Amino acid sequence: MTKDAALVQFEGALSAATTSDQAYAALSDLWKSVVGAKLFTVMTVDMETELAQRPYTNDPVNYPTSGTKSITRNSWFSVVHERHECFVANSIEEIAEVFPDYELINSLGCQSVVNLPIVIGGTLAATVNVLHEEGYYTEERVQRAKDMLKLPSMAALCVAQRLS
Repeated sequence: MTKDAALVQFEGALSAATTSDQAYAALSDLWKSVVGAKLFTVMTVDMETELAQRPYTNDPVNYPTSGTKSITRNSWFSVVHERHECFVANSIEEIAEVFPDYELINSLGCQSVVNLPIVIGGTLAATVNVLHEEGYYTEERVQRAKDMLKLPSMAALCVAQRLS
């Protein structure tokens, strides 16, 4: 699928969405067609309570949407929360440095990750988290995600929150 066709399909699916899951699923489909993803989740953040919550996942068995988790202040936090930059790791060893669930991630055949921050009003509102096989998120793929998927990610988050 060409990038224009993928964006047209995303726009149609997002505008037709009547639930937050449908809005996020449209975004997941777009990410998969433009960059690629085995595991796709969205995490919203609340810095007042220092809690993150997963409103969407394409793997509800291993990464359910229920509950919250505490925000950990580590090198990942510095990159994503403070600098509002993508976090990229391309090996399970790099993932293990910042994610305590690295063994589960590895068991799912995922050894690389991109976390794209979604910033609204100058504040981190959420992250889009995509995982794939080792070494998958090359500089070219990460740049494509930044160039093509930042605005659609913001739009999907806003639509999903409105529909919630």
